[in-house]
Amino acid sequence: MHGAPLESMIAIADPRAFPDAANASAFVRDIFALAQESLGAATGDATRAREDLLRDRLRRRVAEGGELASLVADAPSVDVARQVWRHLDAIAAETDDPTAGVVACIFAIPVVIVAGSEGEHADRVLPGTLRDPGRFTDILREHDALNGNRTFALADSLVQADALDVARLPDILAWQRLPDSAGDSPAAGLRTLAPAPVHVGAGREGVHLRLLAGTALARPGADLFGDARVGAWGMPFTQELGRALGVGGVSVLALPRAPQRTLRAVAAGRAAQREVSAQIFASNALRRLRGAVGEPVAVISAHRAPDAPGGGELRLSLSSVFEPRDAEGFRCPLGPLDRVGDVAAMLQDLLRDCRVSDVRVLSGVHPDRDAATGLPLLFKPETIPPGAAPLH
Repeated sequence: MHGAPLESMIAIADPRAFPDAANASAFVRDIFALAQESLGAATGDATRAREDLLRDRLRRRVAEGGELASLVADAPSVDVARQVWRHLDAIAAETDDPTAGVVACIFAIPVVIVAGSEGEHADRVLPGTLRDPGRFTDILREHDALNGNRTFALADSLVQADALDVARLPDILAWQRLPDSAGDSPAAGLRTLAPAPVHVGAGREGVHLRLLAGTALARPGADLFGDARVGAWGMPFTQELGRALGVGGVSVLALPRAPQRTLRAVAAGRAAQREVSAQIFASNALRRLRGAVGEPVAVISAHRAPDAPGGGELRLSLSSVFEPRDAEGFRCPLGPLDRVGDVAAMLQDLLRDCRVSDVRVLSGVHPDRDAATGLPLLFKPETIPPGAAPLH
């Protein structure tokens, strides 16, 4: 995603319904309270004290193999979710023995796969495994993708994001422990990850997220993932993925993101999947509208949506006063770690890049459905209600 543009300062309403912490277990309530206290502490010393206690309790939870996903998914606010996630991410980077000469690090490369079926009569399936992962390892080594580290290997499976997310943190840390004697290597754990083939519907185009996991050996504290940009390795890696995933009758574009530790890779991958989905929607819709009726108007609005994660989402509609049909719309999901203003800023930056000059961001939270049609509610300029004055 882009940095912190001016538009991220717009206080667009958050449409999500956050869980009530009172309904959580005693341990989870305690974690949320510590996170909130650390965020609101009056002094630096007080902040550090609460954060140290928070991390210690999370560290023990991870060591015990306790349930972790709810600590982020059920947080009572984005700020609390991000605070808890930040400490879990830090725990993922810790080593059992910081004096050891070498430690193992599990990492992942997010891959956004844009796949479209060229036929109308049969679904297609892209493979979830790579026949020769060594070819991808060679590309990364050749271009110093891990900050000069060359002692690493990739698994052969493309996996779902949940396979490497917060709930799997105890497993990931276990895989990183080097054996005291001959035995399974850290990579052995990666072989337990189930491959996730990509299903492509007949005559349809979709944007899918998969992760390619790997294991690196390095000295403790080595910064292998300092550069979040895709470097010179990106183009040959993309081309090799296209060949590896190619299936007759399917167009495939596989877009990797930079290697990161697993929790960061999952977060970056989900953001990239959403951004690429928005780019494809905008590109297709703008081409149709400009070819038929000229320049469109864009409206970004917040909506309650029972079927959306967290019960709410942003929507982007593109329309023209010269087009009698309904607006063309994109449903933009919001994850537990997403600040709604940042996601709106991503949409605004995209529209600016697409040279859309009339962009309206609405105040308030709006219904899921149009009362007249029963369809998902998408605003055109002439249908914006009086109480939803544009913020931008």
